[in-house]
Amino acid sequence: MPPSRAASRRAPTNENDENSAAVTTRLTRSKSSAFTGDDVSSGATKKPLQSKKSAVNTQPLRKRSALGDVSNVTKGDVIEGKKNMGKGGLVSKASQPTGVQKSLSRTSSSRSALGLKDANKKSADLKRPGSGVVPSQKRKSSSTSSNIIKEETPLEEDQPSRKKIHLESKAKIEVPEETKENPLETEVDDEKSTKSKFAAGVEDLDKEDFDDPLMVAEYVVEIFDYLKKLEVSTLPNADYMDHQEDLEWKMRGILVDWLIEVHTRFHLLPETLFLAVNIIDRFLSTKVVQLDRLQLVGVTAMFIASKYEEVLSPHVANFRHVADDGFTEAEILSAERYVLTALNYDLSYPNPMNFLRRISKADNYDIQTRTLGKYLMEISLLDHRFMNYLPSHIAAASMYLARLILERGEWDPTLTHYSGYDEEEIEPVFKLMVDYLARPVTHEAFFKKYASKKFLKASILTRQWAKRHAAELGIDASLPLDLATR
Repeated sequence: MPPSRAASRRAPTNENDENSAAVTTRLTRSKSSAFTGDDVSSGATKKPLQSKKSAVNTQPLRKRSALGDVSNVTKGDVIEGKKNMGKGGLVSKASQPTGVQKSLSRTSSSRSALGLKDANKKSADLKRPGSGVVPSQKRKSSSTSSNIIKEETPLEEDQPSRKKIHLESKAKIEVPEETKENPLETEVDDEKSTKSKFAAGVEDLDKEDFDDPLMVAEYVVEIFDYLKKLEVSTLPNADYMDHQEDLEWKMRGILVDWLIEVHTRFHLLPETLFLAVNIIDRFLSTKVVQLDRLQLVGVTAMFIASKYEEVLSPHVANFRHVADDGFTEAEILSAERYVLTALNYDLSYPNPMNFLRRISKADNYDIQTRTLGKYLMEISLLDHRFMNYLPSHIAAASMYLARLILERGEWDPTLTHYSGYDEEEIEPVFKLMVDYLARPVTHEAFFKKYASKKFLKASILTRQWAKRHAAELGIDASLPLDLATR
């Protein structure tokens, strides 16, 4: 009777067929058991190779894919079979014994195969004539006892050497019972040491932010220590106007007032404005500028600051337009390279906004106090008398005056700790702010910006308060600025 259609389709007509490939390449258990005997070739003569047709006809059809064909033969057996193929030949699947148990684990089969491989290699080296290998009693004993040792060793001893050392070191390091209780005591000591850093009456406000990774409460103290060191290096020369022949402090105030208007028109961040003014002052501290190029310095500084701080900075054509086309785009780009070279490309300026946010944390983030504080901080951009003071000092004074105007209470130890300045240190900067507010309005754009409802009419409110309390603080607003500075 002819074979069925399914059997005829599965007939191995191609060398890449699953069954034919298994006949020519795979090593069977009968072959691996033949290796354990004394003579390898004797096992091959007992069972010669069968043809492909007979292998397919005698064995029932297996309906499984090549990738799903999982046999009990390991990689070590296949490699050994390839090496010894010329010695005795392979045995087909039809000659496999039927009573083979498949409960043998993968690890044990691989270990036995490896052990046989080493034994075969050593015996081949000993049998090979002219190899120069002298058999010794040590090698024979080690080779014969290797399989027994591997079967009796526990799982931990089969680990690699590096892992063994690691396990041994873990086993050796045993914490005594007395020291197990010590970590609790060390945690208490750590809490005491952190509490000791704060003075009496100072609260640890960073403790509640440890669960928020965006607040980086673990590093916030180190960050602000670094910013306080950085603000000293980025401080401009407070007397640079002495070597500027064509410029005066009044002209600088007009330029900054115009930049505040440009800043408001482009809806830029507060950090951009502070950085732009710092770039102007540091550049004028090193270079002499003519009067007709002062506006170009201001436009270029705002262009650089917006590229540094903003996510999407305005195009250079926009800055050319706000300058009434007084300068070409090529001139602005050329001035940008010149200013950056003069500053040595150092734009790491810790502006007062960073310190104001830190102090506002101790003020429970009161929105009214922060809004007045922003207005008071920007006074330092227009008035050159604030150039002698650090940004952190200006931020502390602006928060102090804002709380005083809104009657938010005293300057407590918590505010002193997080600002870094007490009332005595704040007093000179505080009086300069009151002196500026008590004088008539000289910077229109700055006054109109904070006279809107968006900023709680901060410019109107603070000026009314300053005119009422200037005399009480010993401030005479009728004096000129030169005499008031003394």
